[in-house]
Amino acid sequence: MATSIPVVQSGRIRVLKQGSGPLVGPVVYWMFRDQRIRDNWALIHAVDQANKANVPVAIAFNLFDQLLGAKARQLGFMLRGLEKLHRDVENTLQIPFFLFQGEAVDTIPNFLKECGASLLVTDFSPLRDVRSWKEKICDRVSESVTVHEVDTHNIIPLWVASDKLEYSARTIRGKINKLLPEYLIELPEIGPPKIKWSSAKPPIDWPKLIADVVRKGAEVPEIEWCEPGEDAALEVLMGGKKGFLTTRLKNYSTDRNNPLKPQALSGLSPYLHFGQISAQTCALEARKARKNYTQAVDTFLEEMIVRRELADNFCYYQPQYDSLLGAWEWARKTLMEHASDKREHIYTREQLEKAQTADPLWNASQLEMVHYGKMHDCIFLCRMYWAKKILEWTSGPEEALAITIYLNDKYHIDGRDPSGYVGCMWSICGVHDQGWRERPVFGKIRYMNYAGCKRKFNVDGYISYVKRLVGESKKRKAEVFFDKKAKELRG
Repeated sequence: MATSIPVVQSGRIRVLKQGSGPLVGPVVYWMFRDQRIRDNWALIHAVDQANKANVPVAIAFNLFDQLLGAKARQLGFMLRGLEKLHRDVENTLQIPFFLFQGEAVDTIPNFLKECGASLLVTDFSPLRDVRSWKEKICDRVSESVTVHEVDTHNIIPLWVASDKLEYSARTIRGKINKLLPEYLIELPEIGPPKIKWSSAKPPIDWPKLIADVVRKGAEVPEIEWCEPGEDAALEVLMGGKKGFLTTRLKNYSTDRNNPLKPQALSGLSPYLHFGQISAQTCALEARKARKNYTQAVDTFLEEMIVRRELADNFCYYQPQYDSLLGAWEWARKTLMEHASDKREHIYTREQLEKAQTADPLWNASQLEMVHYGKMHDCIFLCRMYWAKKILEWTSGPEEALAITIYLNDKYHIDGRDPSGYVGCMWSICGVHDQGWRERPVFGKIRYMNYAGCKRKFNVDGYISYVKRLVGESKKRKAEVFFDKKAKELRG
């Protein structure tokens, strides 16, 4: 493998802080959103800068004590993926991996000081907490340290795609498509840095770390259908047996909105959320299949590129992305005008969380999320019908949005994601949508009902499907519980 690599496109890099001194110390890549070695522009940039300056490079990852309420489901998946990354990056690239626990605004500056780093490279996230941490880190590091941010999550870097809050997919699609020839390119392969890291690397007790987070977050247990890590992600995308592009793509455009055909979906969302696979890789590989499956590939690329990047655009340029304050004025106005409308049902958060409503379809979608870690991403269900009924069944739009985001982030494997926030805001606050015929409770927000779903798909079949899923999940939990008790009795 080559040890020198081309410079990353300048448009993909932002200088968050320009240091006063030359690059004479190590380069540190603070990995956060993009947890992979392959096709990672931030890592490519870090190694490139280190090689040019003849200095070593390291990866630092900070594990927060409380990551916005994440439980065993999300943290277990993430840590098992990082364990594999740690092994692979040190074996193949000889780049050390440092894991810190606590607040990144403390641990990252402290590490830069200890190792004498001159450059910090970070990956990009539009979420306000991450942006706040970066601002504080820039204030706390030495004057001589430079900080670069690299958007390796989006195919078109967010700040290049648009410099403003876009109203809808219609307004951003043309901007993105115009830039694809420049940015949707093959990524260079990287090899070990020229200069090796010489200082000590503390060991990481992954089994203990994983056991701790799984125990603390046991309220929302891990899922079994999705194996973490880069290799598993590539298998889901390109595998010979069940790979999306190799065996399931042909049915994507016709079956993706049928909840009874979950295999028609790509299954990539957990990997994209944790950055265990690059959206750029997915898009490049999909384009190769476009000749045979034009409609399926075009539909997939619309979701993979335009819709995902629109979600990042919303969360970056609208800091109130999880609040009624983040809605357009017309939507806030109509929601507040109908906030006191009479509701047929009023449910508490606890009742909704336990799927204790009079609507069997809604209950099924909630139970699928609780037990399976994901609702079928059907255009007529998922975070749409499900969220819109919460608006209909709670005391007002603020409470409805808060409950929707709480449940989404707690149970979805890909919770706390821009696409999730936008899904909730689309459903309840009309973001990226338009005004519709006015009606009680919803005002001019798009309405969905049970009868409409029945016209679109086999509702009874979906409810039966979820009952089987839940039954299998409870059976596995019981087996694990009794196996654990048996081991304790044996001693």
